[in-house]
Amino acid sequence: MAIDMGWPGVDGLGDVVRVLGEWQHDGGPVQVHPGDVGWFWRFGAERTAQATRTWSRAGDVLAVGLLDGADLLRLAFAPEALRDEELARQVAEDVSAPERGVLLEGKVYIEAPAGALVQDLLLRGGWESGEPWTPLRRDLGAPVPDPGVRVEAIGPEQAHEWAAVLRASFDGSTFTDERWHAMAAGVPYTGARCLVVRNEQGEAVAAVAVWPAGEGRPGLIEPMGVHRAHRGHGYGRAITAAAARALQEVGSSSVVVCTPSSNVGAVATYQSAGLERLPEKRDLYRDAP
Repeated sequence: MAIDMGWPGVDGLGDVVRVLGEWQHDGGPVQVHPGDVGWFWRFGAERTAQATRTWSRAGDVLAVGLLDGADLLRLAFAPEALRDEELARQVAEDVSAPERGVLLEGKVYIEAPAGALVQDLLLRGGWESGEPWTPLRRDLGAPVPDPGVRVEAIGPEQAHEWAAVLRASFDGSTFTDERWHAMAAGVPYTGARCLVVRNEQGEAVAAVAVWPAGEGRPGLIEPMGVHRAHRGHGYGRAITAAAARALQEVGSSSVVVCTPSSNVGAVATYQSAGLERLPEKRDLYRDAP
């Protein structure tokens, strides 16, 4: 049967989140997670729907794409479809042809899970290897040590504090209270938590969002930041440990995160909190004339 590419629309986003959750398992590659959709939801449901693509056969969704910006498509595949040739060829055709409305002209990027056949097809079709990324994972089968700091779960009344820490953690961030409320209203936020670490003066100095994918499945950290005025005190390690404990409490099997390999500080912070580096993966890019 033919592979069909579609746009789920706002009403279909719940199904997309559900299948992405079902595709997460500890033996599989780190790929687009329900939490990635949840974090994107800060822009609102309509924009999230516009950024989402699905590839289906006979009504069964086999691949999902999330346009994380105008020039980056992040892909996830059903575990049994990673090497499905018909699916891989259709996805490769759709992402390589600007008229299909997935990626436009110019320099564009694809992030696909390790081992996906679509990577091989794109490389053969002229795409090139790009930036290396480092996935990290920590098993949650054993107790996670107490982070040793004051950790607080953030609700709507404290959204401004979480937003302020995030803005102070990433250069150029435009995150606002309104975006927190939009994110928290999204389908993927069910079971998710936003946490802050407070210093001895009660100031929020680090922030994280944690996203479960269901009991017995990997949970995601996205994003995690430490206020630039409070770095060097171990708050990144502490908030990461707090995130792992929060995911463990809701039954996640492990905690995963992925960061550019060039961000050596972030990689070191995650490792200091007990996450283990997995083999690097590279995105693919095409620089059209």
